[in-house]
Amino acid sequence: MSVVSAISLSRRPSAAFAAVGLFWGTFAAYVPVIKARLGVDDAVFGLLLLGSAVGLVTAMWLAPRADRIFGARGMQVAAALFAGAVLLPGMATVGMAFALAMVAVGMASGLLDVIMNARVADLEARHSRALMNANHGMFSLAYGLSALLSGAFREAGWPPEQAFAALAMGIVALALILRMDRDTLSEEEASHTGAFPFWPVFLCGAVVFVAFTSEATVEAWSALHVERTLGGGAAEGALGPATLGLTMAVGRFGGQALSERFSELTVIVVAALMAATGAVIVATAPTPVVAYAGFGVLGLGVSVIGPVGLALAGKAVAARHRTDAIARAAVMGFSGFFVAPVLMGTLSQLFGLRVAFASVAILLLMAIPLALAVRRRGKGAVR
Repeated sequence: MSVVSAISLSRRPSAAFAAVGLFWGTFAAYVPVIKARLGVDDAVFGLLLLGSAVGLVTAMWLAPRADRIFGARGMQVAAALFAGAVLLPGMATVGMAFALAMVAVGMASGLLDVIMNARVADLEARHSRALMNANHGMFSLAYGLSALLSGAFREAGWPPEQAFAALAMGIVALALILRMDRDTLSEEEASHTGAFPFWPVFLCGAVVFVAFTSEATVEAWSALHVERTLGGGAAEGALGPATLGLTMAVGRFGGQALSERFSELTVIVVAALMAATGAVIVATAPTPVVAYAGFGVLGLGVSVIGPVGLALAGKAVAARHRTDAIARAAVMGFSGFFVAPVLMGTLSQLFGLRVAFASVAILLLMAIPLALAVRRRGKGAVR
């Protein structure tokens, strides 16, 4: 019941997490169609995907100011911008137009991402309980369901622009319920001028970077791996990101309970080992079914690493710094979207997708020494 109560307590940011997940799940399922329409190879497609990373990182630097300006309507404004942006990738037919469309998507998604995470961190501080995993679980659930549904849309012949138009209407509907007040600071907190705690937030951001880079590589390339490397069809390809998303939802909802019982360090170490094992299974899979099992194990593991890192960033600072800390950790995490497309595109072009997925396992193992460093430098932020 801890998951149900956590979602109930944070129902407004949970809806925002679902809105973001709906787009990225749909996009992941349509990657083979979009790539074929653009007529580019793996390396070029990986570079074009950098557009979303440029937009994400740019928006995350601007998000704390936007949060202060828009106040209680911050999530609503960001969701409305996001609904407009998601229409653009489906309409692009040339590489430059697609890259610019992804910049717009990245900026709107990044703005919403920082504000919704900051609202969850506010609620965690206000109610003294962990809520981040449950909210990220809503993202994963929406991601998995939309990827699965989009596979059916592809089989029915829906083009990307039609699917993204339906998606935009759903995001607009969710935006109607996203008004939420920010936490107000006490006089003492507002007047305090202490320095921003750089190192704890930097180390938390590094943990988030490992998680989100690994997640991004699998989200964007899983359908291609199933269809091209393993010979699956369109619906089978869509099951790759769908499996990842749904198991990440299970992992994050389960992580909600685990984060209230075990130390953050224990959760990160076990999760990293599990996720790395899943990446190895994907890399060596002889059939789509075995790959789905690997995506499932990977999803269960990687699902909790990023949310725990962001929660730690929020805990490591005073209330007046919370949105800035979340934004900086998120900037580091989502800068993984710079690395992921280039890493996967280049490795796939040179060595094939099996080697590319094997590299994800190595990356995931880096979360363990980073978590140990957070414990040493975080001055109690990690239990």
